[in-house]
Amino acid sequence: MARISGIDLPKHKRGEIGLTYIYGIGRSTAQYILGKAGIPVDKKVDEWNDKELTDIRTIINDEIKVEGSLRSEVQLNIKRLMDVGSYRGIRHRSGLPVRGQRTKNNCRTRKGKRKTVANKKKVTK
Repeated sequence: MARISGIDLPKHKRGEIGLTYIYGIGRSTAQYILGKAGIPVDKKVDEWNDKELTDIRTIINDEIKVEGSLRSEVQLNIKRLMDVGSYRGIRHRSGLPVRGQRTKNNCRTRKGKRKTVANKKKVTK
């Protein structure tokens, strides 16, 4: 089993796809890593030998920020926006969409479950 930066990679997937299970590595970065290590993109993860695994590990450790350090950096960036009081920071703080989406109809994932507001009852005479 291939374990890179604390993540178990799926055995039966192509190397390019398997590397994307690591937070901070997408398809293009995975292709770059495999190209630099000299490994074919189509080679499955369980077909990698020990030398190829160590090459991949060294490339990731030396050049790319992944997992914990990347997550903490992103959180610090969001915290900085909130402390400065920028528009984006205010949207983060109030749990609304940050990138200019409309909020009248959609954005349920950001706002959470619907909170129904009841209207006033009319007085009957």
